[in-house]
Amino acid sequence: MSTVTPPKVLTIAGSDPSGGAGIEADLKVITTHGCYGMTTITALTAQNTRGVRDIHVVPPSFVRSSLEAVLDDIKPDVIKIGMLAARETIEVVMNVLEAGSEKYDLVLDPVMVSTSGSHLLKEDAVSVLIERVLPKTFMLTPNTPEAALLLKSTGTEPPEIKSVEDLIFLAKRIRQLGPDTVLIKGGHCPMDKHGNLADKESDMVKVVNVFYDGEVSLIETPYISSTNTHGTGCSLASAIASNLAKGLSPVDSIRAGCNYVSAGIESAPKLGSGKGPINHLHSNQQVAFPSGKFIDYLIGHPTIQANWDAYTRHEFVQQLGAGTLDLEVFKFYLIQDYLFLIQFARANALAAYKSHDMSTIAESAAFVGHIQIEMQLHLNYCSTFGISKSQIESAAESSACTAYTRYVLDIGNSMDFLALQVAMAPCAVGYAVIARQLRDDPTTKREGNVYWKWIENYTSEEYVGSVDAMRGMIERAVEGMGSGQVERLEEIFLKATRLEEAFWEDALRSQG
Repeated sequence: MSTVTPPKVLTIAGSDPSGGAGIEADLKVITTHGCYGMTTITALTAQNTRGVRDIHVVPPSFVRSSLEAVLDDIKPDVIKIGMLAARETIEVVMNVLEAGSEKYDLVLDPVMVSTSGSHLLKEDAVSVLIERVLPKTFMLTPNTPEAALLLKSTGTEPPEIKSVEDLIFLAKRIRQLGPDTVLIKGGHCPMDKHGNLADKESDMVKVVNVFYDGEVSLIETPYISSTNTHGTGCSLASAIASNLAKGLSPVDSIRAGCNYVSAGIESAPKLGSGKGPINHLHSNQQVAFPSGKFIDYLIGHPTIQANWDAYTRHEFVQQLGAGTLDLEVFKFYLIQDYLFLIQFARANALAAYKSHDMSTIAESAAFVGHIQIEMQLHLNYCSTFGISKSQIESAAESSACTAYTRYVLDIGNSMDFLALQVAMAPCAVGYAVIARQLRDDPTTKREGNVYWKWIENYTSEEYVGSVDAMRGMIERAVEGMGSGQVERLEEIFLKATRLEEAFWEDALRSQG
């Protein structure tokens, strides 16, 4: 039997005997993500869900021996650093990591204060953390109180967090301390729908995490009212480190990590009488995404992500944005897209037939109406390029068009409503994603770009609203679904995404 070497993640952190945080949580997360976990323990704590009772700092000489033993034998792909406990420990850890020629990607969760308020890093160690560790860190993942402590330690007054803009400002200031990238975790300041700090729980709708690497990326998750948040920082950093070790990009590693932690909070086992632990093993038991995030989970899935990027950032798309796409290629695409929409309308009509309640029947039927409107706009748009309706309807389907539409219809005929919706999702969702990317890209040509109208059509309020409705149907349908069903839908989404990419390829090849 052949074996595959798993990605390797080393965690340097303290121990939590209650199992919700620290080394114990790290190993659960790393293993759940399919990676091989290794440890160097910096401190032993006596704690439970109600708080920390005592801390024993592991002698720095033993930390050195432990860390050297690991690094001399099994080279980690990524190192996650958590609780460092003391100044001497920081010095030892960094001396070992800097001793050789090997350069490690460090994900630093700057553990300073526990959820219950206990100090986990001595005050005299904070300046050493900033001076020695931050400049060597690939990704720093503080929550807002930790970020504020870091800034105060440098004599800088942190901003008061009242909005997402304040989180962005904080991320930029923290990056000036030396790390390559910064993730400001927004769990301590849930936002309302407008991106302002919510002052009452009824307005708390989302958590906004800000990633800054020179460019700002916002990673949002639904706000979950829960007391089961013990170890969320450790768990998120370990999930990010594992995703990086598996080859995901920083933003996708964060997005997948946030979804993992959100699902862990939602499915928490409610252990202990204080701040309970999250469910670290939820992906082994049930679906690995929080409510309302199934489509995002599919897009960021390790087996799908590369194909999704190839589809949504295809050369055809890039030429659209630049206004350099060959006009005859675009005309070929327009004709094939119209022929595709006919079959897409049939598929949505079939989805209405497959529905089992009146609301989804009505929503599926409404989507057919949206397609009818889109097709009329399509005809009007085609006429500006000298393409008549009769010319379109007399054209033959290309092989790529036939392959894609027949796949979708075959799924609809042989499987259930949800499978059919997932087969159609890469088209509907993908066009909205592509058009938004092009619209927001400052390099996209607007003036004099004959394809700008295409971008406007797929960023219109009506189109985005119809896509949101489709996503809503899918998200409701996946609630309570088992892991075996998820795997089937992953395969369908991947196949449909590949067929979308082939649609672009077919158009580019149309002119020889």
